[in-house]
Amino acid sequence: EVDLEERLHELDLRGDSDIPDVPPPTDSTPEILKRALSGLSARWKNWWIRGILSLAMISGFFLIIYLGSFMLMLLVLSIQVKCYHEIITIGYRVYHSYDLPWFRSLSWYFLLCVNYFFYGETVADYFATFVQRREQLQFLIRYHRFISFALYLTGFCMFVLSLVKKHYRLQFYMFAWTHVTLLITVTQSHLVIQNLFEGMIWFLVPISSVICNDITAYIFGFFFGRTPLIKLSPKKTWEGFIGGFFSTVVFGFIFSYFLAQHQYFVCPVEYNSETNRFVTECEPSELFQMKKYSVPPLLQAVLGWETVNMYPFQMHSFALSTFASLIGPFGGFFASGFKRAFKIKDFADTIPGHGGIMDRFDCQYLMATFVHVYITSFIRGPNPSKLLKQLLILQPEQQLSVYKSLKSHLVEKGILQPSLRG
Repeated sequence: EVDLEERLHELDLRGDSDIPDVPPPTDSTPEILKRALSGLSARWKNWWIRGILSLAMISGFFLIIYLGSFMLMLLVLSIQVKCYHEIITIGYRVYHSYDLPWFRSLSWYFLLCVNYFFYGETVADYFATFVQRREQLQFLIRYHRFISFALYLTGFCMFVLSLVKKHYRLQFYMFAWTHVTLLITVTQSHLVIQNLFEGMIWFLVPISSVICNDITAYIFGFFFGRTPLIKLSPKKTWEGFIGGFFSTVVFGFIFSYFLAQHQYFVCPVEYNSETNRFVTECEPSELFQMKKYSVPPLLQAVLGWETVNMYPFQMHSFALSTFASLIGPFGGFFASGFKRAFKIKDFADTIPGHGGIMDRFDCQYLMATFVHVYITSFIRGPNPSKLLKQLLILQPEQQLSVYKSLKSHLVEKGILQPSLRG
């Protein structure tokens, strides 16, 4: 017992200095940019590199939006895989685990298993009619969870069989590292796609709000920043944080106004099994229909308006923008703490001036969870269309039983006409 207490005391005394060094990422800035900006100071050189690459990424993002929902899903999947790769690679370097038997293969195997489970759930939920028409898919969907569990169990057993004497602790470190990374990347990206199916506006406004907050906070901090905000990120300032908040709220309100006018952005994304295409056609819900609101008396004197016309969704955009600018940055602070713990500047050097993909999407994953919870708590109601799709999957005798039960219920409530009771 004494030896155990001494050992625990030694572990408590261990500091960050005991963490092995990770090689810093190389500079991936294109040579043409290096030559063009060679005369500038390091501060302004980083400003221009970040600005040019940000515009390029935003332009590419708008192009993918134009290409449609399916391309956005592929983008989310690609970002998920890259973020997973960046975090897992840090684990390999920190714990020098390149030579562990099977482990690199097992890490990617677990990624495939978890993606198979989540995307299979999405297919069963949103593409039920499509699956019903194809017998080869019916078996996979019916036993989807059992198959997913069997696949994961196979990987679990392979991990146990791969344990090597004198490397147990290291292997369990990496096993835990892999699963936490899966929780951060795969689960959150699945929620992003769930939000997208509710309507592209639920995808675009939150993501754009985080991007706007990131850019405007950087600009305000660059030009006006004087007061440090948090020790984890010494470059973050209160001026940038506050300027980013107000800019993001205004941006979200205006951006929502323009998106709410178009069916392409507000209609739920659905799969048309007859045309084999994703469609966004519907009668917009009340959230996206212009309404007249009375201005509070205190604001009437300032604005000079008694009423104002706006879309109800614009009020929801205020909640989304507020979260993106006040709570969203804590995802970045968490990532900063993670990088400091392992003595690295960025997750990778994928994007010059920005670091890795994970450096740009650390706040997005936190935002995705909030939006999903917000929709399920305050927005989503019963969906007759989705319920009808599920009923059509049932066997004829099951459908008939549902019909009789529903008819009996409506008769008892007096909703059916007497002539329909026979």
